[in-house]
Amino acid sequence: MNQFRNLQNGTPTCGRAIAAWRAGNANDPQPKLTQEMALKKSELYSSLWASCDELRGGMDASQYKDYVLVLLFVKYVSDRYAGEPYAPITIPKGASFADMVGLKGKPDIGDQINKKILGPLAQANHLSDMPDFNDPAKLGDGKERVERLTNLIAIFENPALDFSKNRADGDDLLGDAYEYLMRHFATESGKSKGQFYTPAEVSRVIAQIIGIRYAKTTNDTSVYDPTCGSGSLLLKVGDEARHDGKEVKVTLYGQEKDNATAGLARMNMILHDYATADVKQGNTLANPLHKDGESLKTFDYVVANPPFSDKRWSTGLDPEHDPWQRFQAYGTPPGKQGDFAYLLHILRSLKSNGKGACILPHGVLFRGNAEATIRKNLVQRGLIRGIIGLPANLFYGTGIPACIVVLDKANDQKAIFMIDASKGFIKDGNKNRLRDQDIHKIVDIFTRQVEIPGYSRLVPISEIADPKNDYNLNLPRYIDSSESEDLQDIDAHLRGGIPDRDIDALERYWQVIPGVRATLFKKDDRAGYSLLKLPVAEVKSAILGHPEFGAFNESVNKLFAKWQKAAMPRLKAFAKEGHPKALIETISEDLLSTFRAAPLLDAYDVYQHLMDYWSETMQDDCYLIADDGWYEAAQPKLIVEEKGKKTKVKPDFTLSKKKYQAELLPPSLIIQRWFADEQAAIEKLEADAAALQQQMEEIGEEHGGEEGLLAEAVNDKGKITKASVSARLKEIKGDAEAADEIKALKDYLGLMEQEATTADKLAEAQDALTEKVAARYPKLTEDEIKTLVVDDKWLGTLAVAVQGELDRVSRTLTGRIRQLAERYATPLPQLIDEVAALAASVDGHLKKMGAVWK
Repeated sequence: MNQFRNLQNGTPTCGRAIAAWRAGNANDPQPKLTQEMALKKSELYSSLWASCDELRGGMDASQYKDYVLVLLFVKYVSDRYAGEPYAPITIPKGASFADMVGLKGKPDIGDQINKKILGPLAQANHLSDMPDFNDPAKLGDGKERVERLTNLIAIFENPALDFSKNRADGDDLLGDAYEYLMRHFATESGKSKGQFYTPAEVSRVIAQIIGIRYAKTTNDTSVYDPTCGSGSLLLKVGDEARHDGKEVKVTLYGQEKDNATAGLARMNMILHDYATADVKQGNTLANPLHKDGESLKTFDYVVANPPFSDKRWSTGLDPEHDPWQRFQAYGTPPGKQGDFAYLLHILRSLKSNGKGACILPHGVLFRGNAEATIRKNLVQRGLIRGIIGLPANLFYGTGIPACIVVLDKANDQKAIFMIDASKGFIKDGNKNRLRDQDIHKIVDIFTRQVEIPGYSRLVPISEIADPKNDYNLNLPRYIDSSESEDLQDIDAHLRGGIPDRDIDALERYWQVIPGVRATLFKKDDRAGYSLLKLPVAEVKSAILGHPEFGAFNESVNKLFAKWQKAAMPRLKAFAKEGHPKALIETISEDLLSTFRAAPLLDAYDVYQHLMDYWSETMQDDCYLIADDGWYEAAQPKLIVEEKGKKTKVKPDFTLSKKKYQAELLPPSLIIQRWFADEQAAIEKLEADAAALQQQMEEIGEEHGGEEGLLAEAVNDKGKITKASVSARLKEIKGDAEAADEIKALKDYLGLMEQEATTADKLAEAQDALTEKVAARYPKLTEDEIKTLVVDDKWLGTLAVAVQGELDRVSRTLTGRIRQLAERYATPLPQLIDEVAALAASVDGHLKKMGAVWK
């Protein structure tokens, strides 16, 4: 806020401000201005990553993650299970996180962590492959190792990392922190080492499209991932399981080839309250370890993100004589392409009514020879329920586009539902990422089997089997997602007019605002063409001013008002110990449902505005309220700076040289409600000060140069100051020949004094407003706080976002009409005449100059 500019720069408010505030509120409740500012959830994760990354040194992120995640594991199990007699995890005496803290600074800290903490923990809980905390090659020698491990442990002592009640309120602090760390470790691990992690957004898509949420699952429902990596995909599916709307702990199974990653997956299961999950280490294709006797164990759901095009898939295996009979019914995959080997393992591991999903490169959809045979057999037997094409560059370790192949042994439809979702993403650093709206759209469209031109189709098996397609499943054969070509009309270029074809292409607009078309266009004399009735510059105002566009605006505003009416009581009912994730799920689904009825708007775009705002602001606000309640959360918090370190937190105001942040309820909202006149007066003073400064700059530029009237008042630094002007006036006092210079100097000095006086008034007004705002905080009632936060801050921001979508409609329509009008504004004959006229004019000028063309 501009009136708090001096405070944000760290300039203390005058002493009388705080004195007056305290004196005037002696009997009122005081805000806890000595309370340290709470750490936001989003800041907690980022600071956790930044602190860990700072201590990494030269170690590769793929290795360093093992140390960080082991510490996270020890902290979690200690907070959650230490002292519990029937806990699923045993914490041996002397092996808790508190015991690890006791080792800080000791010269043999690494060896002691191995022997006293990790060894007993691993032995008591059948864990293996813990990283060596005494490894000099990775952690350094002597003092370096002691300091690095001491500092690393200190990171996890943050009081905000209290996992004792994790997930008790439906919000997974540990899971969120883990997900944040894993994403960053994968990003930093390089091309060949980030494959231990399936992006959370892709995992969410798979978890929702296989239908486990609506399947009335029980604790006996089984989910299996044959290439589970760190277990992130498997856990996402488990978290989706429901029975009559209530969460259910299903049984998870996994196998992972890499030894260290398998250990990480086991810890990950425990971290996410799946301590009984069965994760085995070994080569799934050559030596599957989940078996019923001599046969493969079968499961209700199987999901996987196997290594793409694994060239060594058959190592240790004779595919032609596979003891588990995975390939004989469909065909043997080629020796250098293992994609179908994993898919066929999934099929063999599914129960007779089981469902699965596998992430594979697009090549499996169209490659020939042995893979074409397998593909044909799968399609003919109706085992493929759907195919979802994903954007390129989503996965760590590869940039190639991938697809999700959805399997269903109980599938009875004679068609495959296909989605081309390749264009729905956002750039995130050097990778692409699915947005909330992209995930929701994929899941909605797939679940409801909705056909959208250029996006989704239910493709009959008969079409796929047609000789022209020959069981090729390449998505572009069935879904044309290419942008339609913007054709140029030769006749319109020659004779003018806008082709009706181009105007008709805007039919989605004309269906809603048909009168606007009649206002903008009239028929040309020749068939198939129209003329613009108005100058191009007036098109936008004609659209915005048309009653039908006004009615469209009003209809959208009514939808927002409808959603707001339903959301407001839910938002204001949110209270201490509330569940933020349940809140956003409810109001976001309602918003999406409400705006499906909005013409010309994409309901998913509106939904994304809410999800973005939730991520940026509302989420942290709700966690503050859940922790402290409305009143305490609204009070300004002290920003505590470590000695010798500058905080990155921007203060909202300063009192008695102490900086405060009002995160939930910024001062601007209080000013807007109660101190608008004072704010207007400040803005007037700011405008006056700016005008005086501009006036002085203009005079300085005009008279400050050589031979200028103010030239002698310019100091050694090239500036005109009050001191330099006063000195020059004293020097030429009484000099009759310097009358003009004296007048210019006095005028300039007068402006400087006016500017100084205005600046003083501005500072006083800002101080006075600071006093009033600071005094208002403790007087606020809970209802007033809710009105300011819910009505003014949250819903006010979202209302602006919806208006932005409305503005985008008018901008898009106006832009296209302007483009067409300008494209055909000057037909060829007119251009020829203009060129001829210009040529004649040039020829005439040349003749006058005596130049003659021969």
